[in-house]
Amino acid sequence: MSRAIEIPAADGTIDAQVFTPGNADRPLPAVVLFTDIGGLRPCYHEKAQQLADNGYAVLMPNIYYRDVRGPVVPEGKSFRDPDVRPILFGYAGRLTPEALSRDFTALLTCIDSEAEFADGKLGVVGYCMTGAFALRMAAEHPERVAAAAGFHSANLAKADDPNSLVHVVCTIGGRVYLGHADNDELLPPDQIARLDEALAKAGVHFTTELYKGAAHGFTAKDAPSYDATADALHHKRLALLLEEVL
Repeated sequence: MSRAIEIPAADGTIDAQVFTPGNADRPLPAVVLFTDIGGLRPCYHEKAQQLADNGYAVLMPNIYYRDVRGPVVPEGKSFRDPDVRPILFGYAGRLTPEALSRDFTALLTCIDSEAEFADGKLGVVGYCMTGAFALRMAAEHPERVAAAAGFHSANLAKADDPNSLVHVVCTIGGRVYLGHADNDELLPPDQIARLDEALAKAGVHFTTELYKGAAHGFTAKDAPSYDATADALHHKRLALLLEEVL
């Protein structure tokens, strides 16, 4: 089951969806799900509902609400099309750490006020560029985020990047799981090693796993890189993390 919701935020109104199991009769632990760069679309609605069916209330916001409501990719087009990608990168460029911080506050206020969400700690998961969003939210709100996960994440620890996550992960208090695509040019081995080192030095309870043979975007059913085996493993790992923590 899902319903549309509008969330007041410092920079506007976030259009979002709340997903719950069909038999939900009480508030459930909250999980925030950030889409990949392609934004809201059917394969992410399916992903959010599958997660909710494990016993959670899932909040999936439109990360591009400052520029557009609802789906950002025109019907019949792909976020990989050369006439669409520049638009998405333009939207994504506005998602600075400061902007994200304001959005995180709005999402937590929503969770605290809507009936579907139980009191207590929550989980957050991101894909592609939003794997970094999940970790940043965990770092900024360690008292709230008990579990953070990222899958086929991009640019988590670029060298000489002043906004790199390596500078903020020291404040993460929850569990972290990272499922990386094999030979992913958007997250090469040196970045994986750099982030792992920062997490280890900070004493964060984390797991890093390489999905052997899987390409970037392996969980997106509408992408040519979709890998059913890797996607199934991603659902299994995420379900286990949330079950153990929440």
